[in-house]
Amino acid sequence: MKQYDNISDADLEQAIAAAHDLYQQWRGEPATTRQATLHKIADLMRTEKTALATVVTHEMGKLISEAEAEVDLCADIADYFADNAPTFLKSTPLTTGIGDAYYQKQALGVLFMVEPWNFPYYQIMRVFAPNFMIGNPMLLKHASNTPSSAETFVDIVRRAGAPAASLTNLFASYGQVSQAIADPRVVGVALTGSERGGASVAKSAGENLKKSTLELGGNDPFIILEDADMAKVKAVAPSARLSNAGQICAASKRFIVMADKYDEFLAMLKEAFAAVKPGDPMDRATTLAPLSSADAKKTLQARVDAAVQAGAKVYYGNEPVELPGQFFQPTILTDISRDNPAYNQELFGPVASVYKVNSVAEAIALANDSSYGLGSVIFSEDREQADAVAQQLETGMTFINRAWATLPELPFGGVKNSGYGRELYELGFNAFVNEHLVVSAK
Repeated sequence: MKQYDNISDADLEQAIAAAHDLYQQWRGEPATTRQATLHKIADLMRTEKTALATVVTHEMGKLISEAEAEVDLCADIADYFADNAPTFLKSTPLTTGIGDAYYQKQALGVLFMVEPWNFPYYQIMRVFAPNFMIGNPMLLKHASNTPSSAETFVDIVRRAGAPAASLTNLFASYGQVSQAIADPRVVGVALTGSERGGASVAKSAGENLKKSTLELGGNDPFIILEDADMAKVKAVAPSARLSNAGQICAASKRFIVMADKYDEFLAMLKEAFAAVKPGDPMDRATTLAPLSSADAKKTLQARVDAAVQAGAKVYYGNEPVELPGQFFQPTILTDISRDNPAYNQELFGPVASVYKVNSVAEAIALANDSSYGLGSVIFSEDREQADAVAQQLETGMTFINRAWATLPELPFGGVKNSGYGRELYELGFNAFVNEHLVVSAK
């Protein structure tokens, strides 16, 4: 087991100073000077995919195939922003009667990012790739259970030829995180994590007038309308819940099913959940990975137990898995009333909550009756109706007749307690830029 020492306050000061110096240097250089380096990062990740994925699987337990897919996605994100940054950074002319005007996107300065363990590389790359091209150096506070993943990512960045201060991983205390946010050289904060963590960071950012983006999880609805093609649903629904052992903020968690499809859906989901093969996540025959930690399993079990105590019924699962590791049997809960604590919780693991509804209006109302608003899925063969339903959902993302997906060209983010701001696509690129207005008199 490898151990990492926490940084000192002097280490933190040195990191901020080096990042700020690099920001000043980058202000005098065009973004195109960094394109080749970001492409090199992508190339290294693809070349070393399995080795990089193995680090993730050993640290947080996801299937090796899922970890490899994460590395591939990171490489795609790097290439996307390397290719598109020059276009995104072009000045935008404005029409005004007082003269010639335009605004130019410019770097802001040093950013601080706080990232979680469930996608140890992807969460970093979502912030790193666009801001590396913009010219915002970054400081990273990663999850405590994925330190090697953080160090490995930084190593790739440096081996690709990026300046050392482009991305600095800090084994910092939460007090030091607040200290860094308060520093005038740090201009923004990006966090993916819990509501509690997000509220704390947002408070520090607000008190210091720093820009912030937050992605805080979800309780995403998967709506099955009466004209849904159940063969399509069967091909998507189980993995929409079980991928990454259910530890995905934007995974489908609440399955909202029309009454005439309800029994069929439950039987189908039970069959799929019962067919998984838990085991060593490095074994490519394994289909269900363990949870990330003993604490994660304990928290999930406590929430399932509380749901059952409050009246929820276990349609399938919730039995011990007799294997070494923090395995949680895929579980299906039904009959969750509005006063049940699970009604408005994010069950972070392989647990599906299934609800029966009798109308489209009831499905929409139930989907929106949540403090979260990250993603959503709709299955319907009537595309016009599905789009109309999508327009009424209080979420940041909706996918019709397919599972949720993340790609560099699609903006990612939510509303309500799922956070604010966007990552990926041009919207994510613009999260930490100065839209500098320039007007010349006639």
